[in-house]
Amino acid sequence: MQGASRGSLAAARDTLGTLLRSRDTDLAGLADQLFEVSGVLDRERALRRALTDPSRSGDDRAGLARAVLGDRVGSAAADLLVWAVRARWSSPRELADAVELLAVEAQVAAAERAGHLDAVEDELFRTARIVAGAPALRSALADLSAPVENRAALIEDLLADQVHDETLRLVRRAVVAPRGRTFDRTLEQYAQVAADLRSRLVATVTASVPLTEEQRGRLGAALARIYGHEVHLNVQVDPSIVGGISVAIGDEVIDGTVVSRLEDARRRLVG
Repeated sequence: MQGASRGSLAAARDTLGTLLRSRDTDLAGLADQLFEVSGVLDRERALRRALTDPSRSGDDRAGLARAVLGDRVGSAAADLLVWAVRARWSSPRELADAVELLAVEAQVAAAERAGHLDAVEDELFRTARIVAGAPALRSALADLSAPVENRAALIEDLLADQVHDETLRLVRRAVVAPRGRTFDRTLEQYAQVAADLRSRLVATVTASVPLTEEQRGRLGAALARIYGHEVHLNVQVDPSIVGGISVAIGDEVIDGTVVSRLEDARRRLVG
């Protein structure tokens, strides 16, 4: 987000944080309601424009939000939405983007409250990898001509009893409302929200064999010392790298695989 939207989003997240810290807030319910609002904003272009129209007063935009969306959501979601539409946004689309982000934050906060946020992060990562590695499944989930409930049922049947409820809710959302993104990209963004919730970095680790818990602990501690933040490890196994590991954090890659070292040696030999 740019300009006014960045500041408005930061303030909206602060407001959401107050709700997330309250034990009285139904976090899963709040997430569902915010996702519903995001969906309405995606579908209703005229409404999206009206709610971000700088020529209308903040009170006018807030009244419109309550009139159109107030009956769809509870008081917490309505108050958060009213605050958001009073703010300034660089484009109407960025209001919908912000509401989706707030919904994801509420859902991952529910996982943190339940004590299994780490597991949800891992499940999102593994699900994205499973789908990315299954072309037929990926195509079926991305087929917008198929009934949305059929596509949702497909992924729900695949993950039934294998992931936490928060993961299943987010995965279902990635299927029914991709918002122009690929399924795996959507889940990567959701997982990043989970990492940001605790100001953690996310490292994608590629190894030739699964890492033991001791190895994961040592690697996580080493990366935390390097980057000055706790680092969450998403580990994937790729036997083709022969040995060693590759670590990617954002755009930075630390490649210590045998294949990489052999390729480097080859380049040196040929000049």
